[in-house]
Amino acid sequence: MSMDIKQIQDLIKFVSKSGVNEVSIEEKDFKITIKTNQEPTYVTASLPAVAPVAVQSAPAPVAPVAAPVTVVATPAADDESHFITVKSPMIGTFYRSAGPDKAPFVNVGDDITPGKVTCIVEAMKLFNEIESEVSGKIVKILVNDAQPVEYDQPLFLVDPR
Repeated sequence: MSMDIKQIQDLIKFVSKSGVNEVSIEEKDFKITIKTNQEPTYVTASLPAVAPVAVQSAPAPVAPVAAPVTVVATPAADDESHFITVKSPMIGTFYRSAGPDKAPFVNVGDDITPGKVTCIVEAMKLFNEIESEVSGKIVKILVNDAQPVEYDQPLFLVDPR
């Protein structure tokens, strides 16, 4: 599979409208990652040698797609490598609580243990309680309430204990 510039532009527009934070597609000959955070959309891609092409998107500034692409490094102060990432086991809609008038299952700073419900992922009108498989402290919630999530998308960062 290979993507042309039109397909990449369409994918960027789709991701920016969908509310998803990050989409990664990896194939044998290329990899593309699109990240959004209610702010500018950034695209990083590793493609076989091709002519540099600038990608333009309507409202959000987009990094040019070219081969090779420079990867933006995260500062050492934000070192999150020792944290455990809790990921979504399915595609669906992420909910932090059992209902709009209910308290969230977990908040930043909460301790969790295996079996503790951390969120709900609604898929095809079924509300699936997602239980923790790790012990630790929630240090970051990576998804907004009522946001669509993909299979294996990071939901929480946990400081293991």
